[in-house]
Amino acid sequence: MMKKLLLACIAVLILSCSTQDDTVYSYQTLLPIIAVDVPDEFLIGEAYTITLFYIKPTNCHSFSDIYYSKDQNERTVSIISAVYTNANCNEINAETEATFNFKATSAGVYKFMFWNGKDENNEDIYLSYDIPVLE
Repeated sequence: MMKKLLLACIAVLILSCSTQDDTVYSYQTLLPIIAVDVPDEFLIGEAYTITLFYIKPTNCHSFSDIYYSKDQNERTVSIISAVYTNANCNEINAETEATFNFKATSAGVYKFMFWNGKDENNEDIYLSYDIPVLE
């Protein structure tokens, strides 16, 4: 799952390269989610806003999108950031947030896996939440 996302990011990087000096060079990267605000439970059919907190490392990083993958009742979520490389970049490490809406459509438990980066073995790590759905 994450390999497909990483391959897509690499493809965007390759396709976004240009030899013109006046073009803003950019690529996309994933930013780790450091915390989430998610309900303890869901009601079927109700909409919920889920807030993701992440660190924007430089002023050259800009929110691009939320990666959202679903496999039955499992959801994998990450922040996609565009990075502009020909700008004057300064380290800012600003805590930033993004939100998305979620609506449970079936009973049971939804497992949310929020990408939290890589460990020392370069393995993906996640903030994992099992959230029951009440009828």
